[in-house]
Amino acid sequence: MPRTRPSDAAVEQRRQEILDHVIELGEVRIDDLTARFRVSLMTMHRDLDDLAERRLLRKLRGKVAAYPALTMETASRFTRHSAEKDALAEAAIRQVEPGQTVFVDDSTTLFPLVERLAGVEGLTVITNSLQAARLLGEGVEVVVAGGRYHPEYDSCSGPDVLALLERTRADVAFVSVSAVAVGRLFHPVQDYAELKKAVLRAANRNVLVLDHSKFGRTATYAHGTVGDYDLLITSEVTPTEEIEAALNAGTAVETVEHVEEGQPYDS
Repeated sequence: MPRTRPSDAAVEQRRQEILDHVIELGEVRIDDLTARFRVSLMTMHRDLDDLAERRLLRKLRGKVAAYPALTMETASRFTRHSAEKDALAEAAIRQVEPGQTVFVDDSTTLFPLVERLAGVEGLTVITNSLQAARLLGEGVEVVVAGGRYHPEYDSCSGPDVLALLERTRADVAFVSVSAVAVGRLFHPVQDYAELKKAVLRAANRNVLVLDHSKFGRTATYAHGTVGDYDLLITSEVTPTEEIEAALNAGTAVETVEHVEEGQPYDS
């Protein structure tokens, strides 16, 4: 009797568990992972290739290793609500035209958008995110806003980043945030809260991209409101009061279809 092929959700769940295990131990032999997760060596290599391509771990000879700065929390930033972030990216990329200058911050919500920016002709992309710069590759002119490096975010902040933003101009800027409560925006790190405020002054058009999990939360440092942005792109399951807060503040709102975690997004 032929074996049933696991669903995409089951495969993604296994890969998350593999990633968690590697992060916990720091370095693991591939043979040990194969035995632990009871899959073939070919399947394990497929899983590890996928995680390595997403830069969530390093695949070495006969073993895999976590990135030194990658903790359980930062790893989950990359994989949480991935299908929803793809849907948000499909909406956001329609705001970009060939030849523009675009700013993207270090928010993992924007990484699917960054991958799509690599296919737009003639772009210049300004970013404080080293991961975003790597994702863009060689086809895009990239300006990295360097400053104080934060390994937990794989990005830079501080006075040097703010100074660069003061002397550059973007046609459109894309930002996400850590937390939103009735239209107010928050970040747990003051430097990043200041950076997000500076981006507003450096772009002709500002777009806020948020998955539904960011709403109904606060963090230490407030940095403005949804009303500071020209457009909010979010999920259709975002709370009604948050949508109303944006519309009442004069911000246009575009909602995308909500995709359950683990389900593929069909663009």
